[in-house]
Amino acid sequence: MTLKVVGAGFARTGTDSMREALEILGFGPCHHMREVMIHPEQKRRWRAFVTGADFGWDELFEGYAACIDFPSAHYWRALAAAYPEAPVVMTWRDPQAWWPSLERLLAAAAAELPEEPDSLGHTLIEAQVFGGEPITRDRAIAVLERYYAEVRAGIPPERLLVHRSADGWAPLCAHLGVPVPDRPYPHLNTSGQLPDNLKKWTAAGTGAPPAGA
Repeated sequence: MTLKVVGAGFARTGTDSMREALEILGFGPCHHMREVMIHPEQKRRWRAFVTGADFGWDELFEGYAACIDFPSAHYWRALAAAYPEAPVVMTWRDPQAWWPSLERLLAAAAAELPEEPDSLGHTLIEAQVFGGEPITRDRAIAVLERYYAEVRAGIPPERLLVHRSADGWAPLCAHLGVPVPDRPYPHLNTSGQLPDNLKKWTAAGTGAPPAGA
């Protein structure tokens, strides 16, 4: 299986909703950071890859038809080149509204995830995406805005869909050439759901029951 959709979806821009939407539309399974957290082999491969191991894209995305969110979001340019027939979808959220959601993610991750110096959070997100600098509001917004601009500049407009969750099904289905399903567009992993989701995904990756289960 090769990627049929390349997602340029920065964290907390509606990526889990897009993951579910793509799977509903038949472009699944869709790779998302939750897959790395849930599946130990995914975690092993990506940890090795971001520190220099020689994995091919087909091996990293073995069994997946689409991707969104990190870690793949950091490699959108290479993925778009590797899968030239795949349409590209970039999830978009207003940067000013996005920052409080990212701030809650950082707080939830600090509280719920184990401290591992070789984790993707450290080696990819903190070191590569944010350049090893403190993730402050102004820096985070600047990184996101630069990301949006680079994707828009790097992908031909006929291949790229910039999608807001509020846009719903119509533009996404038109971009992918599939019918609009008879169900609401997903709305998943809200800020309120995030801490519990992190607990569930972390527990699934270790084989342990979630705390309180």
